[in-house]
Amino acid sequence: MELALLYSGGKDSTLAALLLDSFYDVTLVTACFGVTEDWRHAREAARALGYGFERVELDPDVAREAVDRIYDDGYPRNGIQRVHIHALERVAELDVTAIADGTRRDDRVPTVSRAQAQSLEDRYDVDYLSPLSGFGRRAIDRLVERRLDVESGPSAAVPKADYESELRALLAEVHGDAAVSEVFPDHTQTRVRGLKER
Repeated sequence: MELALLYSGGKDSTLAALLLDSFYDVTLVTACFGVTEDWRHAREAARALGYGFERVELDPDVAREAVDRIYDDGYPRNGIQRVHIHALERVAELDVTAIADGTRRDDRVPTVSRAQAQSLEDRYDVDYLSPLSGFGRRAIDRLVERRLDVESGPSAAVPKADYESELRALLAEVHGDAAVSEVFPDHTQTRVRGLKER
């Protein structure tokens, strides 16, 4: 069975791939607006892990809507949520049996509600899987420590292929660099370099 996993090159989506590959033929799929070249980081991670890789283009109108929403709200949650659902819809358009992402139990954003998951499944005739939905942050960190070689640091210093970097770039373009630091909180981000040797 073919599964397309929405992939950023970070620890969560990588762990989701590792959990699912016993049951599915997993292809890692990065969704982007074409604003930056950060999607290449996900491609490098996919190669290092031995997975197939694809890239899908997102609708630029969704990016503009998300940036306007982020700026108007003064925080990124609703804009990122909008983009995540759109990205899952684009991935669901591929010829696959199932789609998945790396959302965790304690994520504040993005999340996929039961109704959103059922809507995706009904509209695109796919199964939606969220293999990390039962895992908390501490459990994720323990699994990462055991299996993955990762680079960590501030989100601006460790680019990966999530749409947040593209939304940051668009926000700066439309509203100036100061808007990015006002709206996006600093947080630690990880980028996967490969698997640890056992």
